[in-house]
Amino acid sequence: MEVLEGLYYSKDHEWVKVEGDKAYIGITDYAQHSLGNIVYIELPEVGAELSAGDVLGVVESVKAASDVYTPVDGKVLEVNNAIVDDPSLVNNDPYGSWMALVELKDKSQLDNLMTAEEYKKFLDEE
Repeated sequence: MEVLEGLYYSKDHEWVKVEGDKAYIGITDYAQHSLGNIVYIELPEVGAELSAGDVLGVVESVKAASDVYTPVDGKVLEVNNAIVDDPSLVNNDPYGSWMALVELKDKSQLDNLMTAEEYKKFLDEE
């Protein structure tokens, strides 16, 4: 499983890429691999105010449907409609196929997430 350096990871297998006071959120390689071929994605509304732990969206595969949770508080600034139109993009490039761009409310929440090294250890225990 691919784990990229420089991202933050949640125990629910979401990744967070921080750029200034904004963050891209998506699902990890482990998550997309576990789900199998993704056939449908539901994203939040732009402008939605989300708290850590809220449902960010839904990813459906041929195997199962899975909620995706936001690991941080934030306001949704943008969603990636390309993955709605072609959900297989997430299977092909999970770290390039972000779900939502949010305005970070509290950067200290990133301390609750795992680094790449910590996430690799977490995956070894899964």
